[in-house]
Amino acid sequence: MPDSHHLLLFVLAGWLLNLTPGPDVLYIVSHALRSGVRAGVVAGLGITGGCFVHIAAASVGVGALLATSATAFTLLKWLGAGYLLWMGLRMLLARAVDSSLEQKAEAASPERATQSLRQVFMGGFWTNVLNPKVAIFFLAFVPQFIAPGTDNKALAFVLLGVLFNLNAIPVNLAWALAAAWMARRLGAVQRGLQWLDRVAGAMFIGFGLKLAFSDRPAP
Repeated sequence: MPDSHHLLLFVLAGWLLNLTPGPDVLYIVSHALRSGVRAGVVAGLGITGGCFVHIAAASVGVGALLATSATAFTLLKWLGAGYLLWMGLRMLLARAVDSSLEQKAEAASPERATQSLRQVFMGGFWTNVLNPKVAIFFLAFVPQFIAPGTDNKALAFVLLGVLFNLNAIPVNLAWALAAAWMARRLGAVQRGLQWLDRVAGAMFIGFGLKLAFSDRPAP
């Protein structure tokens, strides 16, 4: 494990990386704007769950396989790109629903609300799991903070990966709170919520195309 100075640098770097807008942030913000803080928090937890999958995979060598095997990387890359494109098209083609009516329907049917939150969680989970660059990011970023003389480097990798994920939770929560606050306070945002799915859908399609045409990072 790194000393206290390098551990602090690791935490700060993780926060800065999680503050950078990308598919994960867009997923959290779009759900928080449309459905409130709870949906945004659940979206963030789904993304965090996906990151834990990458940490576990990297610790047993799957991440290294993705970094060195063009075939494995390409296969997962196309799966991830296809998922992002599918999600973007679904959001683009979705019919606008009045948020107040939707909230009343969910309040009258707790089972429906729970199912909706489950879908939000799984959407964030798969958005992260099917992105091979997340696995390669952990392989490239985390080992820089493992001391060369560490006896059990695999354990150190897992512990730092878990710390990175736990540190991401308050950042994701902040994104959800900020987006929900904007939706409540700004009338312009509320009036524009019917266009949110279209804008977010177009951005997800853009992220999917960017992933589809990206090259495997050099090992």
